[in-house]
Amino acid sequence: MKFIHTADIHWGMVPDSDRPWGKKREQAIRLTFQAIIEDARDSRADLLLISGDLFHRQPLARDLKEVNYLFSTIPGTRVVIIAGNHDRIRKSSALLSFSWCPNVTFLMDETMTSVYFEDLNTEVYGFSYHTTEITEDRTAGFSVSASRRTRILMLHGGDAKHLPFDKNALAALPFSYIALGHIHKPAVLLENRMAYPGSPEPLDLTETGPHGYLTGEIDDATGHVTSLKFKSAAQAQYIPLVVSVTPATTNAELSQLIADEIKKRGASNIYRFRIRGMRDPDTEFDPELLAGQWNISEILDETEPQYDFHALFADHPSDMIGFYIQALMKENMSPVEKKALYYGIHALLMTKDERS
Repeated sequence: MKFIHTADIHWGMVPDSDRPWGKKREQAIRLTFQAIIEDARDSRADLLLISGDLFHRQPLARDLKEVNYLFSTIPGTRVVIIAGNHDRIRKSSALLSFSWCPNVTFLMDETMTSVYFEDLNTEVYGFSYHTTEITEDRTAGFSVSASRRTRILMLHGGDAKHLPFDKNALAALPFSYIALGHIHKPAVLLENRMAYPGSPEPLDLTETGPHGYLTGEIDDATGHVTSLKFKSAAQAQYIPLVVSVTPATTNAELSQLIADEIKKRGASNIYRFRIRGMRDPDTEFDPELLAGQWNISEILDETEPQYDFHALFADHPSDMIGFYIQALMKENMSPVEKKALYYGIHALLMTKDERS
């Protein structure tokens, strides 16, 4: 039996909504989810497991119709969904009255329930959020009777406020696979038995690294997962980079360095740069100008002006510059102390009347 495991799609979210590329990120979420559906069809997956937060918020009727259409294109794949903390079930939720296509099962109950697929001899367990938080371990004391069925457990959580659980206790239960959601980075907790697929698309600056979903196979005779692979799917990544400069580096050269790094990795990605090294005291980098040319969320200028403080002190032994150097300069200076010295000297050098 073949399965695809995904979670945390967040359909309807607009990452970086205040940025020029925000709308493209919203579209990327939809296109990547569509690609997962296409993979389910092309690979003839028997099961598509969506472990919570298919939607970023309470879905509108149009959202449900769009997603349901995609599910209708894979009639040979059984789709099983649970709600997470973002798309939790509310009394007024459109989910309650929506008619899904025949191959879709939404486990909406707040307590553990299951669906059995006789043709696959597989039973899938899970429950949905009805509140924003679940602070107790609702899997504690849960048990299932002996059976020849393949069993899969779907859960959304893993932190103190969102279904904390005991990994070892879950491992002792007779589930072939435990399909987790909520954590946005892929992680395998038990080899071939318990895993987070992560969000298919990164959703904010902290979500660096690969994003995609999991594909797996379960042996029908033994009920064991024989293959579990991560499949990269994201159309864009958040990439943090460091660019090193020297006192000879100009704004034009820095701009070219940044452009080269972006071209190397792809212009569709979103970047966060840190500029480090020593710069010419007469050079001031312009991060805002540089950030406007690409998908750059932030440029942090952490450079230090290359002042020769000993030479400056020799030239200004008895004026404000000399007094300032003497007062602040010492061995093993902290970053804050260094900045105070650099900025103070720069200000004094630019203020002629302070040199008299």
